[in-house]
Amino acid sequence: MATKHSAALLEVMKVMFKPHPWHGISMGDQAPETVTCYIEIVPTDSVKYEIDKTTGYLKVDRPQRYSSVSPCLYGLIPRTYCGTRVAAFSAEKTHRRSLEGDQDPLDICVLTEKSISHGDLLLDAIPIGGLRMLDGNEADDKIIAVLKGDAVYGSMRDISDCPEGLIQRLIHFFLTYKQMPGGEKQCEVTHVYGRLEAHQVILQSKADYDERFADLYCLLDALLPDSHGAPTEVC
Repeated sequence: MATKHSAALLEVMKVMFKPHPWHGISMGDQAPETVTCYIEIVPTDSVKYEIDKTTGYLKVDRPQRYSSVSPCLYGLIPRTYCGTRVAAFSAEKTHRRSLEGDQDPLDICVLTEKSISHGDLLLDAIPIGGLRMLDGNEADDKIIAVLKGDAVYGSMRDISDCPEGLIQRLIHFFLTYKQMPGGEKQCEVTHVYGRLEAHQVILQSKADYDERFADLYCLLDALLPDSHGAPTEVC
């Protein structure tokens, strides 16, 4: 949790430097009803891009070897982390033991009628549901959202408003995009869930992030002197 000192320093840094898309950008004051997303991949990409966790730059993860292309905008929700809480929530819903979080930001798929030509951008989206995906023994949820203000999808408020064929297209993509021809199935989608459960997953991932990266705010506070001009102690 940011203190008054670290929050002030973050505001100054936003003006002077480009913020890290994962750590330096808020998911928004109206989260989880509306969230700010960082988009990594668009449907025309034949290369899988993902954020470099250290630098915050978008990097090439791998070329897509086969015909799978993302059916929607795909990215992450800032300041989220799939850790113990996300894993426990998934384990409770799937009745699977020993699940772990994938230790990545929470993924989000954003539906829109508009053709967006490239990633590395921010947008506001409204979560309407999600896919409970397991990658081996790791919880790897995919939040499904609609672009705020979109003429076609923007009025949707729950996954039940979404055409079944589109949901199946999303499921097929995530089940096959990593799979080699003839290879064993790595991923499974156990549930499709609605808006309220998506909100729970987002909040669990936020709590996981706050716990995992609490030291970031302690380090920021340590850079600022206290009221007597002395350095603040590191947590």
